[in-house]
Amino acid sequence: MSINELKRAAGYRAADDYIRDGMVIGLGSGSTAYYATLRIAERLREGTLRDILAIPTSEDTARIAREQGIPLTTLEEHPRIAVTIDGADEVDPEQNVIKGLGGFLLREKIVAFATDYEIMVVDDSKLVQHLGEKAPVPVEVIRFGWRNTCAALERTGARPQMRQRSGAPYITDEGNYILDCTYDRIASPQELAAALKAIPGVVEHGLFLGMVHCTVIAAPQGVRVVER
Repeated sequence: MSINELKRAAGYRAADDYIRDGMVIGLGSGSTAYYATLRIAERLREGTLRDILAIPTSEDTARIAREQGIPLTTLEEHPRIAVTIDGADEVDPEQNVIKGLGGFLLREKIVAFATDYEIMVVDDSKLVQHLGEKAPVPVEVIRFGWRNTCAALERTGARPQMRQRSGAPYITDEGNYILDCTYDRIASPQELAAALKAIPGVVEHGLFLGMVHCTVIAAPQGVRVVER
């Protein structure tokens, strides 16, 4: 199976098994969550799913949902979400994850915090023994004073790099920068998360710890589900 076929298998499995009539759901961002959004739209058109409302985690996902005919709402109108299906950049054995390489970590974490059952959909290449093995930790920062913020991140052991798009700094949906922070080893994700949030100028980081209830993992041998 190609990588896109694996992503499709994970996204479709989650959309089929966990989304039910009448739910308020969260729509994640990224290439694997994209397939879950497509499958939810297919189910609405088929009539096997009815009366849902969706809260997107990015402007990109909102655009796709509108194009596919998925009705949208907001957290102001519906402050609790039954199920969110989202993607991850790394998943450890405790289902702690790194997210944010797509650039949407702030809204993704806000939605996850409001969700009763948070599902990650991944292919098996995203599984790691320790967070930070493959992916940097994305940190969303205010543009004002960002160089001072960057220096503070370095003092946590990070090697920060400004995320670029088309030769210019990447700007998030909320108008911020992202500094991708590579660590030689993350000994304690919880301690690192606390240290990052204590830095003035840091809006949010891509460590999602204790927030995931279920991971749907696609591999060439098939799709498996791991629940916490």
